[in-house]
Amino acid sequence: MRKIRQKPRIAVRALILDQDQRLLLVNAFPDDAKSNLWCAPGGGCEGGVSLPENLAREVYEETGLRISVGAPALINEFHHPDSGFHQIDLFFRCTLIEGQLDDSWKDPEGVVTRRRFVSLAELALGKIRFKPDYLIEAAWGKDCLYDPLEEMIL
Repeated sequence: MRKIRQKPRIAVRALILDQDQRLLLVNAFPDDAKSNLWCAPGGGCEGGVSLPENLAREVYEETGLRISVGAPALINEFHHPDSGFHQIDLFFRCTLIEGQLDDSWKDPEGVVTRRRFVSLAELALGKIRFKPDYLIEAAWGKDCLYDPLEEMIL
């Protein structure tokens, strides 16, 4: 049986380091018991809107933070073989320009339930489960990386 392939979804993600060089991550699963997987904030792009504008909107919705979008840092692809879902994430280095994390902030779509800054050591030592695999190199590195198609995990 041939698997149905969907058109790739394009999404943008923010790599935001705070003054202590900790990276902002979110848990993007409703009812926060669904998964302990963390990722950079961001989401799907709307047509006719620039990538930086899409990213600034998504970060604000998920965290209440205002950002300035900088240079690209990572292109990551993932897919779910059974459903045919395929997403291309474009990660950008961003700067926090206004706001602070507040536990009372609610994502209007109800997807992001937790948000926090994490250190390089926490990620490198495996204390936090995260995706994509190149997240550390992208957040604390200088180059723009490409992470080829990987299978989606929950």
